[in-house]
Amino acid sequence: MDVALADLVAVSHQVAATRSRTAKTEAIAGLVARADATEVGTVVAFLSGVLPQRRLGVGYRSLGSLPAPAAESSLTVAEVDAAFDRLAATAGAGSTASRRGALVELMARATADEQAFLRALMTGNLRQGALDGVVLAALARAFDVPDAVVRRAVMLAGSTHVVAGLAAEGGRAALEQVGLVVGRPLRPMLAGSAKTTAEAVEGFAGAEMLVDGKLDGIRVQVHRRDGAVTVFTRSLDEITDRVPEVVEAVAALPGGDLVLDGEAIVLHDDGRPAPFQVTGARTASSADVERLRAEVPLTTYLFDVLHADGRDLVDAPALERHEVLEALAPHLLVPRVRTTDPAEAASFFGGLVAAGHEGVVVKDAAAPYAAGRRGSGWVKVKPTHTLDLVVLAVERGSGRRQGWLSNIHLGARDPETGGFVMVGKTFKGMTDEMLAWQTERFTALADGPADGYVVTVRPEQVVEIAIDGIQRSSRYPGGIALRFARVLRYRDDKTADEADTIDAVRALGPG
Repeated sequence: MDVALADLVAVSHQVAATRSRTAKTEAIAGLVARADATEVGTVVAFLSGVLPQRRLGVGYRSLGSLPAPAAESSLTVAEVDAAFDRLAATAGAGSTASRRGALVELMARATADEQAFLRALMTGNLRQGALDGVVLAALARAFDVPDAVVRRAVMLAGSTHVVAGLAAEGGRAALEQVGLVVGRPLRPMLAGSAKTTAEAVEGFAGAEMLVDGKLDGIRVQVHRRDGAVTVFTRSLDEITDRVPEVVEAVAALPGGDLVLDGEAIVLHDDGRPAPFQVTGARTASSADVERLRAEVPLTTYLFDVLHADGRDLVDAPALERHEVLEALAPHLLVPRVRTTDPAEAASFFGGLVAAGHEGVVVKDAAAPYAAGRRGSGWVKVKPTHTLDLVVLAVERGSGRRQGWLSNIHLGARDPETGGFVMVGKTFKGMTDEMLAWQTERFTALADGPADGYVVTVRPEQVVEIAIDGIQRSSRYPGGIALRFARVLRYRDDKTADEADTIDAVRALGPG
């Protein structure tokens, strides 16, 4: 059957309205099971906030003025997908007007709820709670396939919506046929987190570990097939033409076909890493790449090999993969130690942090490459900094947080002016109890219009924030921004004039 867009939007709202993983899974599985095999992939993609076309050429400005919403729903998911295909294919002279016309035609058929959903989907802002793990569980349930089989197929295919189509067509047997294909990106393995190396190594119980340096560059997955090198990012976007240094480094390696996992990073002349924004800017575009590589060269590091000379290695133990990589490219190997000693892991961590790197990733030497999920096989450790900052404003919540005051704007104290300098926002780390408390608290502190999306508050409430670091930013007045900020607790024992200063925050950042 053709799935109505209204049904998909209703499930999206249903998922957003509950914290129950079981309820989310059942809602998605029910819709997926009703979908035709030809459209189930699109249904899964849309619910996951993913565009199968990847880019449509539609930005915020295009969506700023839309036609009045339709009174009744008539769109199907297949019709939306076809419209997205037309938007993505529009190019050349007159393409702006053509794309605008196609967008208006689509949105004129959408109800108000459908317009809001499509706008969020097209701008990458769909946050309805259909997280990857929930979607995978829903596929397993809808098609009666074991979770492990679904996860492995998605890892190797690199795409949940492609696997959804295969499951609908052929069930478990079809998914078990999915294999690694050199040239087709697969999902990268992710690391869990620990606060200290002692905590990270605790689960290994004296077994051998690989302790890798965690570098603050961009993750690259590199495929070499028949001598041609292709480079993908962590999100599986191709960036081959932006990173010629990586291409050349892998092209020069001995042997045949390869799939490698690694990092590309800009280093200063003294070997210390440049701030992440430098690497990010260097790899953001292929424009004038030869000049950029001369001025801001990339260094390539490798930490895993998933295929070499006709042999898939994803199921091989990490130690075996290490030995293959060490023989293949010792000059590109990430800083690494093999050890069973927690003290050696801690010492290695300290040396890397002192050298300006992010920390370490502790890896189980016996673990296979289990992509697409965070588990105990890899555990990252980064130094955590805490700051006492002042809440300057708060945003009204949406989705599951509808009716609460949620995302907080954070300010550091400026001793020179006696005011506060905004350095970031966050809603991470907030429990339901905290949301309820802060809604009451900031309603009382409101110091501006009560009906706006952002509510300005009197700068009185201190909050303790954990961060991974500081980066340069033109977005905030202080020229810096917090990295991965999350709320630890509200500090009722401190007044705003005891908050950390902007200079103290800057001292944690790049020089």
